[in-house]
Amino acid sequence: MADGSITKRCGCRNNGKRLGATCPKLRRGNGWNPHHGSWRYQLELPLDAAHGRRQLRRTGFDTREDAVDERDRARALLDLAGRDELRRRQIADLLQAVKPNQPLPDRDHVARRIRADVPADNGLTLGDYLAEWIKGRTRLAPATRRSYQDHITKYWTPQLGQVALQELTAAHIESVFAAIDSRNDEVRAAKASPVKEIRDSVKGIRMVGEASQQRILATLRKALNDARRLYHHKLVDHNPAESVELASGKPPKPRLWTDAAVNRWRRTGQRPSPVMVWTPAQVGEFLDFAEAEDPGLYPLFDLAIHRGPRRGELCGLHDYDVDLEAAAITITGQRTSVGYQVIEKDVKSAAGDRVVDLSDETVTSLRRYLSRRAGWKVIAGDAWVDSDIFFVRQRDGQPWHPETVTGRFDRLVARSGLPPVRFHDLRHVAATLMLAAGASIKEIQDTLGHSSYKMTADIYTSVLAELKKTTAEATIKLIPRRNRPTPA
Repeated sequence: MADGSITKRCGCRNNGKRLGATCPKLRRGNGWNPHHGSWRYQLELPLDAAHGRRQLRRTGFDTREDAVDERDRARALLDLAGRDELRRRQIADLLQAVKPNQPLPDRDHVARRIRADVPADNGLTLGDYLAEWIKGRTRLAPATRRSYQDHITKYWTPQLGQVALQELTAAHIESVFAAIDSRNDEVRAAKASPVKEIRDSVKGIRMVGEASQQRILATLRKALNDARRLYHHKLVDHNPAESVELASGKPPKPRLWTDAAVNRWRRTGQRPSPVMVWTPAQVGEFLDFAEAEDPGLYPLFDLAIHRGPRRGELCGLHDYDVDLEAAAITITGQRTSVGYQVIEKDVKSAAGDRVVDLSDETVTSLRRYLSRRAGWKVIAGDAWVDSDIFFVRQRDGQPWHPETVTGRFDRLVARSGLPPVRFHDLRHVAATLMLAAGASIKEIQDTLGHSSYKMTADIYTSVLAELKKTTAEATIKLIPRRNRPTPA
Protein backbone atom coordinates (compact mmCIF):
# COMPACT_ATOMS: atom_id res chain seq x y z
CA MET A 1 0.00 0.00 0.00
CA ALA A 2 2.95 2.38 0.65
CA ASP A 3 3.83 2.19 -3.04
CA GLY A 4 0.24 2.92 -3.99
CA SER A 5 -2.45 0.59 -5.30
CA ILE A 6 -3.89 0.63 -8.83
CA THR A 7 -7.49 -0.52 -9.30
CA LYS A 8 -10.32 -0.31 -11.79
CA ARG A 9 -13.87 0.51 -10.80
CA CYS A 10 -17.18 1.53 -12.29
CA GLY A 11 -20.41 3.10 -11.16
CA CYS A 12 -22.71 0.16 -11.83
CA ARG A 13 -25.22 -0.84 -9.14
CA ASN A 14 -27.06 -4.06 -8.23
CA ASN A 15 -30.14 -3.67 -6.04
CA GLY A 16 -28.99 -0.17 -5.22
CA LYS A 17 -25.53 -1.27 -4.14
CA ARG A 18 -22.48 0.05 -6.00
CA LEU A 19 -20.48 -2.80 -7.51
CA GLY A 20 -17.21 -0.90 -7.82
CA ALA A 21 -14.31 -3.26 -8.55
CA THR A 22 -16.56 -6.37 -8.54
CA CYS A 23 -18.60 -5.43 -11.62
CA PRO A 24 -18.39 -8.32 -14.12
CA LYS A 25 -18.38 -5.87 -17.02
CA LEU A 26 -14.94 -4.62 -16.03
CA ARG A 27 -13.33 -7.68 -17.58
CA ARG A 28 -13.58 -9.12 -21.03
CA GLY A 29 -12.12 -12.60 -21.49
CA ASN A 30 -8.79 -12.77 -19.72
CA GLY A 31 -8.22 -9.00 -19.78
CA TRP A 32 -9.79 -5.69 -18.91
CA ASN A 33 -12.69 -4.20 -20.82
CA PRO A 34 -11.35 -0.88 -22.23
CA HIS A 35 -14.87 0.43 -22.71
CA HIS A 36 -16.15 0.06 -19.15
CA GLY A 37 -15.08 1.67 -15.88
CA SER A 38 -12.05 3.82 -15.15
CA TRP A 39 -8.72 3.39 -13.44
CA ARG A 40 -7.75 4.90 -10.12
CA TYR A 41 -4.87 4.90 -7.71
CA GLN A 42 -4.52 5.26 -3.96
CA LEU A 43 -1.31 6.40 -2.33
CA GLU A 44 -0.50 6.41 1.38
CA LEU A 45 0.54 9.92 2.43
CA PRO A 46 2.62 11.05 5.42
CA LEU A 47 0.65 11.52 8.63
CA ASP A 48 -1.12 14.86 8.97
CA ALA A 49 -0.36 17.45 11.68
CA ALA A 50 -2.58 15.52 14.14
CA HIS A 51 -0.75 12.25 13.29
CA GLY A 52 -3.75 10.86 11.47
CA ARG A 53 -3.51 8.55 8.48
CA ARG A 54 -4.55 9.80 5.06
CA GLN A 55 -4.49 8.69 1.43
CA LEU A 56 -4.36 10.38 -1.92
CA ARG A 57 -7.15 8.93 -4.06
CA ARG A 58 -7.45 9.96 -7.71
CA THR A 59 -9.76 8.41 -10.27
CA GLY A 60 -11.04 8.85 -13.82
CA PHE A 61 -8.02 7.52 -15.77
CA ASP A 62 -8.70 5.90 -19.15
CA THR A 63 -5.79 3.48 -18.92
CA ARG A 64 -3.81 1.77 -16.19
CA GLU A 65 -0.67 3.40 -17.52
CA ASP A 66 -2.17 6.85 -16.96
CA ALA A 67 -2.98 6.02 -13.36
CA VAL A 68 0.49 4.56 -12.76
CA ASP A 69 2.13 7.61 -14.34
CA GLU A 70 0.32 10.09 -12.07
CA ARG A 71 0.86 7.96 -8.98
CA ASP A 72 4.56 7.91 -9.72
CA ARG A 73 4.58 11.69 -10.17
CA ALA A 74 2.89 12.08 -6.77
CA ARG A 75 5.56 9.81 -5.22
CA ALA A 76 8.28 11.85 -6.93
CA LEU A 77 6.87 15.02 -5.37
CA LEU A 78 7.01 13.44 -1.91
CA ASP A 79 10.56 12.28 -2.55
CA LEU A 80 11.65 15.90 -3.06
CA ALA A 81 11.52 16.33 0.72
CA GLY A 82 14.01 13.55 1.37
CA ARG A 83 14.00 12.77 5.09
CA ASP A 84 12.53 16.13 6.10
CA GLU A 85 9.22 15.06 7.66
CA LEU A 86 7.88 18.62 7.81
CA ARG A 87 8.50 19.07 4.11
CA ARG A 88 6.92 15.69 3.34
CA ARG A 89 3.83 16.72 5.28
CA GLN A 90 3.68 20.06 3.46
CA ILE A 91 3.88 18.35 0.09
CA ALA A 92 1.21 15.89 1.20
CA ASP A 93 -0.99 18.85 2.17
CA LEU A 94 -0.38 20.28 -1.29
CA LEU A 95 -1.38 17.00 -2.95
CA GLN A 96 -4.54 16.68 -0.89
CA ALA A 97 -5.56 20.22 -1.82
CA VAL A 98 -5.60 19.41 -5.55
CA LYS A 99 -9.19 19.30 -6.77
CA PRO A 100 -10.54 16.47 -8.98
CA ASN A 101 -9.72 16.90 -12.67
CA GLN A 102 -6.94 19.36 -11.85
CA PRO A 103 -3.30 18.41 -12.55
CA LEU A 104 -0.82 17.71 -9.79
CA PRO A 105 1.61 20.52 -8.92
CA ASP A 106 4.56 20.87 -11.26
CA ARG A 107 7.58 19.04 -9.87
CA ASP A 108 10.09 21.70 -10.92
CA HIS A 109 7.97 24.40 -9.31
CA VAL A 110 7.78 22.52 -6.00
CA ALA A 111 11.49 21.74 -6.16
CA ARG A 112 12.26 25.42 -6.68
CA ARG A 113 10.20 26.33 -3.60
CA ILE A 114 12.08 23.78 -1.51
CA ARG A 115 15.48 25.02 -2.71
CA ALA A 116 14.41 28.57 -1.87
CA ASP A 117 13.21 27.45 1.60
CA VAL A 118 9.64 28.46 0.75
CA PRO A 119 6.76 26.48 2.31
CA ALA A 120 5.65 24.01 -0.36
CA ASP A 121 2.01 23.92 0.72
CA ASN A 122 1.21 27.64 1.00
CA GLY A 123 -2.17 28.31 -0.59
CA LEU A 124 -2.35 32.03 0.27
CA THR A 125 -4.01 34.10 -2.46
CA LEU A 126 -2.58 37.37 -3.75
CA GLY A 127 -5.61 39.28 -2.49
CA ASP A 128 -5.28 37.93 1.06
CA TYR A 129 -1.55 38.54 1.07
CA LEU A 130 -1.84 42.15 -0.12
CA ALA A 131 -4.50 42.87 2.51
CA GLU A 132 -2.16 41.61 5.24
CA TRP A 133 0.87 43.28 3.69
CA ILE A 134 -0.60 46.79 3.58
CA LYS A 135 -1.94 46.36 7.12
CA GLY A 136 1.57 45.58 8.35
CA ARG A 137 3.31 48.55 6.66
CA THR A 138 2.94 50.79 9.71
CA ARG A 139 5.85 53.10 8.90
CA LEU A 140 4.65 54.22 5.49
CA ALA A 141 4.05 57.92 4.89
CA PRO A 142 0.29 58.57 4.66
CA ALA A 143 0.45 59.56 0.99
CA THR A 144 2.44 56.44 0.14
CA ARG A 145 0.02 54.24 2.05
CA ARG A 146 -2.92 55.83 0.24
CA SER A 147 -1.23 55.25 -3.12
CA TYR A 148 -0.46 51.59 -2.32
CA GLN A 149 -3.99 51.02 -1.04
CA ASP A 150 -5.56 52.57 -4.15
CA HIS A 151 -3.48 50.36 -6.45
CA ILE A 152 -4.39 47.25 -4.47
CA THR A 153 -8.09 48.11 -4.33
CA LYS A 154 -8.52 49.29 -7.93
CA TYR A 155 -6.28 46.89 -9.82
CA TRP A 156 -4.57 43.99 -8.07
CA THR A 157 -7.30 42.57 -5.85
CA PRO A 158 -10.21 42.85 -8.33
CA GLN A 159 -8.30 41.23 -11.18
CA LEU A 160 -5.82 38.85 -9.53
CA GLY A 161 -7.02 38.57 -5.95
CA GLN A 162 -8.01 34.90 -6.27
CA VAL A 163 -4.71 33.78 -7.82
CA ALA A 164 -2.56 31.76 -5.41
CA LEU A 165 0.43 33.85 -4.41
CA GLN A 166 2.89 31.12 -5.33
CA GLU A 167 1.21 30.56 -8.71
CA LEU A 168 1.38 34.22 -9.76
CA THR A 169 3.21 34.72 -13.05
CA ALA A 170 4.37 37.62 -15.20
CA ALA A 171 1.57 36.73 -17.64
CA HIS A 172 -1.01 37.33 -14.88
CA ILE A 173 0.50 40.74 -14.16
CA GLU A 174 0.73 41.71 -17.82
CA SER A 175 -2.96 40.89 -18.24
CA VAL A 176 -3.81 43.67 -15.77
CA PHE A 177 -1.95 46.25 -17.82
CA ALA A 178 -3.51 44.92 -21.01
CA ALA A 179 -6.91 45.59 -19.42
CA ILE A 180 -5.79 49.11 -18.43
CA ASP A 181 -4.64 49.84 -21.99
CA SER A 182 -7.91 48.51 -23.36
CA ARG A 183 -9.88 50.78 -21.06
CA ASN A 184 -7.68 53.72 -22.05
CA ASP A 185 -8.50 53.05 -25.70
CA GLU A 186 -12.21 53.01 -24.91
CA VAL A 187 -12.03 56.31 -23.02
CA ARG A 188 -9.88 57.90 -25.73
CA ALA A 189 -12.31 56.85 -28.45
CA ALA A 190 -15.29 58.10 -26.45
CA LYS A 191 -13.67 61.49 -25.83
CA ALA A 192 -13.08 61.84 -29.59
CA SER A 193 -16.61 60.76 -30.53
CA PRO A 194 -18.75 63.21 -32.51
CA VAL A 195 -21.72 62.12 -30.38
CA LYS A 196 -22.13 64.37 -27.35
CA GLU A 197 -23.77 61.67 -25.23
CA ILE A 198 -20.77 59.41 -25.73
CA ARG A 199 -18.33 62.19 -24.88
CA ASP A 200 -20.35 63.02 -21.78
CA SER A 201 -20.23 59.38 -20.65
CA VAL A 202 -16.48 59.68 -20.04
CA LYS A 203 -16.44 63.26 -18.82
CA GLY A 204 -14.05 63.56 -15.91
CA ILE A 205 -12.60 60.08 -16.47
CA ARG A 206 -8.83 60.16 -16.71
CA MET A 207 -6.79 57.62 -18.60
CA VAL A 208 -4.11 55.69 -16.72
CA GLY A 209 -0.88 57.00 -18.20
CA GLU A 210 2.50 55.36 -18.48
CA ALA A 211 3.87 56.96 -15.31
CA SER A 212 0.81 55.84 -13.33
CA GLN A 213 1.17 52.30 -14.67
CA GLN A 214 4.78 52.28 -13.52
CA ARG A 215 3.64 53.23 -10.02
CA ILE A 216 0.93 50.55 -10.01
CA LEU A 217 3.54 47.95 -10.95
CA ALA A 218 5.96 49.31 -8.35
CA THR A 219 3.38 48.68 -5.61
CA LEU A 220 3.10 45.00 -6.51
CA ARG A 221 6.85 44.67 -7.00
CA LYS A 222 7.47 46.05 -3.50
CA ALA A 223 4.84 43.76 -1.95
CA LEU A 224 6.29 40.66 -3.65
CA ASN A 225 9.83 41.60 -2.71
CA ASP A 226 8.68 41.73 0.90
CA ALA A 227 7.02 38.32 0.48
CA ARG A 228 10.33 36.96 -0.75
CA ARG A 229 12.71 38.61 1.70
CA LEU A 230 11.17 39.99 4.86
CA TYR A 231 8.79 37.38 6.24
CA HIS A 232 10.02 34.77 8.75
CA HIS A 233 8.88 32.04 6.36
CA LYS A 234 9.45 33.16 2.80
CA LEU A 235 6.17 33.07 0.90
CA VAL A 236 7.52 33.10 -2.66
CA ASP A 237 10.78 32.02 -4.23
CA HIS A 238 10.89 34.73 -6.92
CA ASN A 239 9.20 38.00 -7.89
CA PRO A 240 7.38 37.78 -11.25
CA ALA A 241 6.76 41.55 -11.25
CA GLU A 242 10.49 42.08 -11.85
CA SER A 243 10.26 40.56 -15.32
CA VAL A 244 7.31 42.72 -16.44
CA GLU A 245 8.33 45.56 -18.75
CA LEU A 246 6.21 48.66 -19.28
CA ALA A 247 6.70 51.87 -21.21
CA SER A 248 9.17 54.15 -19.46
CA GLY A 249 6.52 56.54 -18.12
CA LYS A 250 8.79 59.57 -18.34
CA PRO A 251 6.90 62.74 -17.38
CA PRO A 252 5.84 64.95 -20.30
CA LYS A 253 8.00 67.96 -21.05
CA PRO A 254 6.57 71.42 -20.31
CA ARG A 255 5.38 73.33 -23.37
CA LEU A 256 4.83 77.04 -23.73
CA TRP A 257 1.43 78.55 -24.46
CA THR A 258 2.53 80.21 -27.68
CA ASP A 259 0.04 82.12 -29.83
CA ALA A 260 -0.29 79.11 -32.15
CA ALA A 261 -0.92 76.76 -29.21
CA VAL A 262 -3.53 79.12 -27.73
CA ASN A 263 -5.35 79.46 -31.07
CA ARG A 264 -5.47 75.69 -31.48
CA TRP A 265 -6.74 75.26 -27.91
CA ARG A 266 -9.52 77.80 -28.50
CA ARG A 267 -10.59 75.95 -31.66
CA THR A 268 -10.31 72.37 -30.45
CA GLY A 269 -9.91 72.41 -26.67
CA GLN A 270 -6.71 70.39 -27.05
CA ARG A 271 -3.47 71.09 -25.21
CA PRO A 272 -0.10 70.44 -26.88
CA SER A 273 1.07 68.73 -23.66
CA PRO A 274 -0.42 67.81 -20.28
CA VAL A 275 2.13 70.22 -18.77
CA MET A 276 1.68 73.75 -20.09
CA VAL A 277 3.44 76.99 -19.15
CA TRP A 278 2.30 80.59 -19.50
CA THR A 279 4.41 83.17 -21.26
CA PRO A 280 5.55 86.18 -19.21
CA ALA A 281 2.74 88.27 -20.76
CA GLN A 282 0.15 85.67 -19.76
CA VAL A 283 1.61 85.52 -16.24
CA GLY A 284 1.16 89.27 -15.87
CA GLU A 285 -2.43 89.02 -17.08
CA PHE A 286 -3.21 86.31 -14.51
CA LEU A 287 -1.59 88.15 -11.61
CA ASP A 288 -3.53 91.33 -12.41
CA PHE A 289 -6.74 89.32 -12.52
CA ALA A 290 -6.00 87.40 -9.31
CA GLU A 291 -5.06 90.55 -7.39
CA ALA A 292 -8.44 92.06 -8.23
CA GLU A 293 -10.60 88.95 -7.91
CA ASP A 294 -9.01 87.00 -5.04
CA PRO A 295 -6.85 89.35 -2.93
CA GLY A 296 -6.81 86.85 -0.04
CA LEU A 297 -4.87 84.26 -2.00
CA TYR A 298 -3.12 86.59 -4.42
CA PRO A 299 0.12 86.75 -2.33
CA LEU A 300 0.32 82.94 -2.32
CA PHE A 301 -0.19 82.80 -6.09
CA ASP A 302 2.37 85.57 -6.58
CA LEU A 303 4.97 83.66 -4.54
CA ALA A 304 4.21 80.41 -6.37
CA ILE A 305 4.65 82.04 -9.76
CA HIS A 306 7.86 83.93 -9.01
CA ARG A 307 9.71 81.42 -6.81
CA GLY A 308 8.02 78.07 -7.52
CA PRO A 309 7.41 76.43 -4.12
CA ARG A 310 5.16 73.36 -4.20
CA ARG A 311 1.56 73.73 -3.06
CA GLY A 312 2.24 71.86 0.19
CA GLU A 313 5.31 73.99 0.89
CA LEU A 314 3.29 77.19 0.46
CA CYS A 315 0.45 75.96 2.67
CA GLY A 316 2.99 74.79 5.27
CA LEU A 317 4.97 78.04 5.52
CA HIS A 318 5.18 79.32 9.10
CA ASP A 319 5.57 82.92 10.14
CA TYR A 320 9.10 82.13 11.35
CA ASP A 321 9.94 80.72 7.89
CA VAL A 322 9.34 84.11 6.24
CA ASP A 323 12.11 86.67 6.81
CA LEU A 324 11.13 89.80 4.91
CA GLU A 325 14.09 91.77 6.28
CA ALA A 326 16.44 89.25 4.69
CA ALA A 327 14.12 88.89 1.66
CA ALA A 328 14.05 85.09 1.92
CA ILE A 329 11.86 82.18 2.95
CA THR A 330 13.04 78.91 4.48
CA ILE A 331 11.30 75.75 3.29
CA THR A 332 11.57 72.71 5.56
CA GLY A 333 8.08 71.18 5.63
CA GLN A 334 4.76 70.96 3.84
CA ARG A 335 1.04 70.58 4.49
CA THR A 336 -0.44 68.09 2.04
CA SER A 337 -3.74 66.25 1.85
CA VAL A 338 -4.34 62.51 1.72
CA GLY A 339 -7.98 61.70 1.06
CA TYR A 340 -8.72 65.34 1.97
CA GLN A 341 -7.12 64.85 5.40
CA VAL A 342 -4.33 67.38 5.94
CA ILE A 343 -0.94 65.87 6.77
CA GLU A 344 2.10 67.84 7.91
CA LYS A 345 5.46 66.34 6.99
CA ASP A 346 9.03 67.18 6.05
CA VAL A 347 9.98 68.13 2.51
CA LYS A 348 10.53 65.31 0.01
CA SER A 349 14.35 65.32 -0.03
CA ALA A 350 17.46 67.01 1.30
CA ALA A 351 17.42 69.25 -1.78
CA GLY A 352 13.89 70.35 -0.88
CA ASP A 353 15.12 71.74 2.47
CA ARG A 354 16.22 75.13 1.17
CA VAL A 355 16.32 78.91 1.49
CA VAL A 356 14.69 80.81 -1.37
CA ASP A 357 15.52 84.45 -2.05
CA LEU A 358 12.71 86.92 -2.76
CA SER A 359 12.54 89.89 -5.07
CA ASP A 360 11.74 93.38 -3.75
CA GLU A 361 8.35 93.20 -5.48
CA THR A 362 7.46 89.90 -3.77
CA VAL A 363 8.61 91.25 -0.40
CA THR A 364 6.32 94.25 -0.89
CA SER A 365 3.43 91.94 -1.77
CA LEU A 366 3.98 89.87 1.38
CA ARG A 367 4.27 92.97 3.59
CA ARG A 368 0.92 94.18 2.29
CA TYR A 369 -0.53 90.76 2.98
CA LEU A 370 0.68 90.83 6.60
CA SER A 371 -0.85 94.27 7.07
CA ARG A 372 -4.20 93.04 5.73
CA ARG A 373 -3.96 89.89 7.85
CA ALA A 374 -3.62 91.99 11.00
CA GLY A 375 -6.80 93.83 10.02
CA TRP A 376 -8.62 90.55 9.39
CA LYS A 377 -7.80 89.44 12.93
CA VAL A 378 -9.29 92.60 14.43
CA ILE A 379 -12.49 92.27 12.41
CA ALA A 380 -12.87 88.52 13.13
CA GLY A 381 -12.48 88.98 16.89
CA ASP A 382 -13.25 85.80 18.84
CA ALA A 383 -13.75 83.86 15.63
CA TRP A 384 -10.06 84.25 14.81
CA VAL A 385 -7.86 81.21 15.42
CA ASP A 386 -4.26 82.11 16.24
CA SER A 387 -1.87 80.11 14.14
CA ASP A 388 1.77 80.37 13.17
CA ILE A 389 0.92 79.37 9.59
CA PHE A 390 1.74 82.26 7.26
CA PHE A 391 -1.06 81.99 4.66
CA VAL A 392 -4.48 81.81 6.37
CA ARG A 393 -8.14 82.42 5.59
CA GLN A 394 -9.55 85.90 6.02
CA ARG A 395 -12.67 84.93 7.94
CA ASP A 396 -11.13 82.94 10.81
CA GLY A 397 -7.34 82.70 10.53
CA GLN A 398 -7.41 78.98 9.78
CA PRO A 399 -4.67 77.62 7.49
CA TRP A 400 -5.73 77.04 3.90
CA HIS A 401 -6.63 73.51 2.94
CA PRO A 402 -4.35 72.54 0.02
CA GLU A 403 -7.28 71.31 -2.07
CA THR A 404 -9.11 74.61 -1.55
CA VAL A 405 -6.08 76.50 -2.85
CA THR A 406 -6.11 74.38 -6.02
CA GLY A 407 -9.85 74.80 -6.47
CA ARG A 408 -9.69 78.58 -6.12
CA PHE A 409 -6.79 78.73 -8.57
CA ASP A 410 -8.57 76.59 -11.18
CA ARG A 411 -11.68 78.77 -11.00
CA LEU A 412 -9.64 81.93 -11.37
CA VAL A 413 -7.88 80.59 -14.46
CA ALA A 414 -11.19 79.57 -16.01
CA ARG A 415 -12.73 83.00 -15.37
CA SER A 416 -9.66 84.86 -16.63
CA GLY A 417 -9.99 83.43 -20.13
CA LEU A 418 -6.33 82.42 -20.14
CA PRO A 419 -5.28 79.02 -21.50
CA PRO A 420 -5.31 76.46 -18.67
CA VAL A 421 -2.40 75.44 -16.48
CA ARG A 422 -2.43 73.33 -13.32
CA PHE A 423 -1.38 74.74 -9.97
CA HIS A 424 1.68 72.47 -9.99
CA ASP A 425 2.61 73.95 -13.38
CA LEU A 426 3.31 77.24 -11.62
CA ARG A 427 6.65 75.68 -10.68
CA HIS A 428 7.38 75.41 -14.38
CA VAL A 429 6.15 78.98 -14.87
CA ALA A 430 8.63 80.12 -12.21
CA ALA A 431 11.42 78.26 -13.97
CA THR A 432 10.42 79.82 -17.28
CA LEU A 433 10.54 83.33 -15.80
CA MET A 434 13.98 82.60 -14.36
CA LEU A 435 15.15 81.31 -17.74
CA ALA A 436 13.84 84.46 -19.40
CA ALA A 437 15.78 86.54 -16.86
CA GLY A 438 18.98 84.66 -17.65
CA ALA A 439 19.17 82.35 -14.61
CA SER A 440 21.34 79.23 -14.87
CA ILE A 441 19.97 75.71 -14.67
CA LYS A 442 21.84 75.28 -11.36
CA GLU A 443 20.12 78.33 -9.89
CA ILE A 444 16.74 77.02 -11.00
CA GLN A 445 17.53 73.61 -9.52
CA ASP A 446 18.37 75.14 -6.13
CA THR A 447 15.32 77.43 -6.13
CA LEU A 448 12.84 74.69 -7.00
CA GLY A 449 14.48 72.10 -4.73
CA HIS A 450 15.17 69.52 -7.44
CA SER A 451 17.40 66.65 -6.35
CA SER A 452 19.61 66.69 -9.45
CA TYR A 453 20.92 69.07 -12.08
CA LYS A 454 20.12 66.54 -14.83
CA MET A 455 16.48 66.41 -13.82
CA THR A 456 16.16 70.20 -14.04
CA ALA A 457 17.98 70.35 -17.36
CA ASP A 458 15.87 67.53 -18.84
CA ILE A 459 12.63 69.24 -17.84
CA TYR A 460 13.39 72.69 -19.17
CA THR A 461 15.39 72.11 -22.35
CA SER A 462 12.26 72.11 -24.51
CA VAL A 463 10.59 75.10 -22.86
CA LEU A 464 13.85 77.09 -23.13
CA ALA A 465 13.93 76.49 -26.89
CA GLU A 466 10.30 77.61 -27.23
CA LEU A 467 10.96 80.64 -25.05
CA LYS A 468 13.88 81.73 -27.21
CA LYS A 469 11.74 81.35 -30.32
CA THR A 470 8.92 83.42 -28.76
CA THR A 471 11.40 86.11 -27.66
CA ALA A 472 12.84 86.27 -31.16
CA GLU A 473 9.37 86.69 -32.65
CA ALA A 474 8.51 89.42 -30.13
CA THR A 475 11.74 91.27 -30.92
CA ILE A 476 10.96 91.26 -34.65
CA LYS A 477 7.49 92.71 -33.99
CA LEU A 478 8.97 95.64 -32.06
CA ILE A 479 10.52 96.95 -35.28
CA PRO A 480 8.03 98.85 -37.47
CA ARG A 481 8.15 97.81 -41.11
CA ARG A 482 6.20 99.24 -44.07
CA ASN A 483 6.14 95.93 -45.96
CA ARG A 484 6.69 93.15 -43.46
CA PRO A 485 7.42 89.88 -45.30
CA THR A 486 4.78 87.19 -44.90
CA PRO A 487 6.12 84.01 -43.19
CA ALA A 488 6.54 81.10 -45.61
